[in-house]
Formats: sequence, structure tokens, C-alpha cells
Amino acid sequence: MYFGPAGYRGAMPSQLAVIAIDAIRPQVVADFWCAVLGRHVVEEDSDIISIAPQDKARPSIDVVAVPEGKAVKNRLHFDLRADGVSTAEELERLLALGAQRKDVGQGPDASWVVLADPEGNEFCLLSRSVQDVEHQE
Repeated sequence: MYFGPAGYRGAMPSQLAVIAIDAIRPQVVADFWCAVLGRHVVEEDSDIISIAPQDKARPSIDVVAVPEGKAVKNRLHFDLRADGVSTAEELERLLALGAQRKDVGQGPDASWVVLADPEGNEFCLLSRSVQDVEHQE
């Protein structure tokens, strides 16, 4: 049972449905995240491109057209794990897709790599792969 603010008792009241990413070039950003996550476009109009897995599982990602560029470090970001390949191989793949290394003050001893998508939105590649984590559980 969920015990939330003010003593609320019951089922979880919300589910994560969509993650929104603002972009000056929504098609470029959507194409990047489709390639990174193995997703595809499920809906598109002049201002929003929605991407999701083949089974349309949630959350989907909406890439939303905005007129202004990114100005400061994201306060929310994705943390990715390599799945089926080594972390080093996944890092090579992400860089080949257009990700760029980013310094956000993580320090030289960080166990993760900070990267950015084509419009500078930061995300991390964690040091342990999906298989490493599953093996330790």
C-alpha cells in the first residue's frame, strides 16, 4: 500500500506516461534517441514527435519544438546502462551516433560517463551493464 503526503492511503495515484525533451531541431533529437534506445516514431505533428518501443510501452518520449536553445545543465537526465555489450562498446556506439562527452563537474573518479545529445541535453552511461547488475542480484 502506498503512504504518500498527508497520510494518503491507496494505490499509487500516478504513472510516468511521457518524458518530454525540448528541442530546436526535434527531428534530429528524436532520431538520436530512437537510435540510442531502439525506439521508433509513433506519432508526429508540426510541434511534437513521439517515440516509443515497438510495444508502445510507457513511458514514451515526446520531443517538443521550442524556439530557444538549452542554456544550463539539465536538472533531470537519463542514466543508461549497456545491454548485451560492454560499457566500452556502448560508449563507442553512442559517440558514433552523435553523443558528445560533457563535463558537468563529475570529477576524474566518476564511475559513469556524462554525455550530451545533439542539442546538449546531458545523460549518463553508467559503468555497470544490465548484465553486471543482474549477475550481482
